[in-house]
Amino acid sequence: QVQLVESGGGLVQAGGSLRLSCAASRSILSFNAMGWYRQAPGKQRELVATTTSGSRTNYADSVKGRFTISRDNAKNTVYLQMNSLKPEDTAVYYCASTNVISGTSYKRPNGYDTWGQGTQVTVSS
Repeated sequence: QVQLVESGGGLVQAGGSLRLSCAASRSILSFNAMGWYRQAPGKQRELVATTTSGSRTNYADSVKGRFTISRDNAKNTVYLQMNSLKPEDTAVYYCASTNVISGTSYKRPNGYDTWGQGTQVTVSS
């Protein structure tokens, strides 16, 4: 069973930056898609960004132009660079992976079968 471990969260002022990392216990080349999702208190888990084995990327409208997802296959790690952070970006951020893609399933939380434990990101105003 693969394990995903997130790191890099923390407290930052609005306008600041953070880089999240997601380290996998095996080669990320084996995954058809990996993604970052977030969940704020009282809200549903929502897509932030995804990357597929074909290097397609997909972003939520709310983070386009501010966040960038990338991958280092040699380190089995996926990153989320977050710039120009806003208070509404405050949430627990989760990394996820899947070996199966059906249509646009990689754009939905239920399209993933493995999740990390999450890392808290708090943006102060």
